[in-house]
Amino acid sequence: MHQPPHSHTAEPSAATGSAASDPQAAPRTSSAPEEVGEVTPDGAGHGAADAADAPAETSGTRTSDDPAEPAAERAAGSDSAPDSDADREVGPDADRGVDPEPATGAGGAPSGARRRPPGHRRPWEHTENPRPTPGQFPPGVGPTANPAPDHALSIRSFVPRRSRVTEAQREALVRLWSRWGLEVDAETAVDLEALFGDRPVVMEIGFGMGEATVEMAAADPATGILAVDVHTPGQGNLLRLAEQRGLDNVRVANGDANHLLGDMLSGRCLAGVRVFFPDPWPKKRHNKRRIIQPEFVELCASRMAPGALLHCATDWEEYAEHMLEVLSASPSFENTAEGYAPRPAFRPMTRFEQQGINKGHVVNDLLFRRLP
Repeated sequence: MHQPPHSHTAEPSAATGSAASDPQAAPRTSSAPEEVGEVTPDGAGHGAADAADAPAETSGTRTSDDPAEPAAERAAGSDSAPDSDADREVGPDADRGVDPEPATGAGGAPSGARRRPPGHRRPWEHTENPRPTPGQFPPGVGPTANPAPDHALSIRSFVPRRSRVTEAQREALVRLWSRWGLEVDAETAVDLEALFGDRPVVMEIGFGMGEATVEMAAADPATGILAVDVHTPGQGNLLRLAEQRGLDNVRVANGDANHLLGDMLSGRCLAGVRVFFPDPWPKKRHNKRRIIQPEFVELCASRMAPGALLHCATDWEEYAEHMLEVLSASPSFENTAEGYAPRPAFRPMTRFEQQGINKGHVVNDLLFRRLP
């Protein structure tokens, strides 16, 4: 199930329109997932109809997919995402400088600016991380807003999302996070045996609201699922659903899947990696933020046992072509099919995916096996 690294991601929620339409406004930042997010790593979520311009985890990935925003509509375009590595997102590990003083008109208000209600702040004026909301959890309880503040990546595949946490999700996080939650701090080694016993473990990068993850966990209780994402509502919903189904083979990781894979796991410990519907970052200048890149594929390979499957799925055709090209070029994997693979029975079709299919989207699965 992903961080990432998507868990494409979180996940999703993107700001629409262009900052160019308001000459006095500072450039907009995407308010989403989260990686990153798959990530959404970058992460990476199950929103086939939810291709965010600003993802997921992860944890990489469209790290979280929001049922309220279909993919085609969100991907239609916002210039809100950063155009360069220097243009960081407003999020837990963004480097914030002092905004330049805008040109002012009569009364000291920015020229051409619309009036704002007292106390209103634009997204870039927030100084605290909105995920989770201050006071949302008791001190020391629930996922932290930025578990790895000293390990920010120069390019992330997700943007933390500003989504409301329901009371049921908050209650699940308060009760269950200490038992089933994991902070991706890029420092603490993860003992998979302590988390899952002798079960083989699959990492899912970007899991959206967790419905498909729970279905896969229930269908295969002998396999542990380490689900990574940065989308707080999705984390709470996954914990709530897992408890309702009586599952004990799901653990939820909060943070970037790149850190989880590279800094906290060791050896070839994973029986598989899943990156379902990561954020496609459709604009050409944003393609570098896609979670499926040669470096990330080799990072996954370094943690996967021989014969383990790297399973990707997307409803964005150009991204599917990119995935196929990158995975086929990897010396660490072999394709299990000729090109794209049929959707395997163990991957549930989510309502988001069905919405995308209804709109004419083509969903492609890719299954690559780790070579010895």
